[in-house]
Amino acid sequence: MPPTSETLTAERILAATEEVLRRHGPAKATVVDVARALGVSHGSVYRHFRTKAALREAVTKRWLDRTTELLAEIAGATDRDPEARLREWLAALFAAKRRKAGGDPELFATYSVLVGDAGEAVSAHIAELTGQLATIVRAGVQAGTFAVDDPETAAHAVFQATARFHDPNYAKEWERPGVLGEFEALVDLLVRGLRA
Repeated sequence: MPPTSETLTAERILAATEEVLRRHGPAKATVVDVARALGVSHGSVYRHFRTKAALREAVTKRWLDRTTELLAEIAGATDRDPEARLREWLAALFAAKRRKAGGDPELFATYSVLVGDAGEAVSAHIAELTGQLATIVRAGVQAGTFAVDDPETAAHAVFQATARFHDPNYAKEWERPGVLGEFEALVDLLVRGLRA
């Protein structure tokens, strides 16, 4: 194993882990493979991540956070109409999931397996996403655009209602002809419900 001249950081380990997962898949990827890719001992990896499970949880969180960060910008754009923000946020979530599924299907399949094992990361991701939606719905209520009594409950309902367009279990459906029209029809229906 050649010595590495770069400082070993958690971020470097996570990037290498992602590449190892892409190459070997979740069933065969090991901490030793990650260490080998970095040119360090597996003990060095374990100094940053105590267990293989902790490493997998961290790499899953990193993957999920990419979507969360993109959507946070839309949710926080207070200079924009709440309805437009809601539509843009939902469209951006669907587009991000479609890109992940279609752009790198092997890695998407790997993460679909890891997400099943990463309960805390997934729960935090969903809580953050529904929190972002609640921020948009709350702004809509304050602006008089939406008429709901409980923005948090409404946000949760919107998230659940659109699951077909962001839950990885539905990924095979995302490339079907007409799926974008179905998505837009659902968003129109949800927006009308929020206005009622």
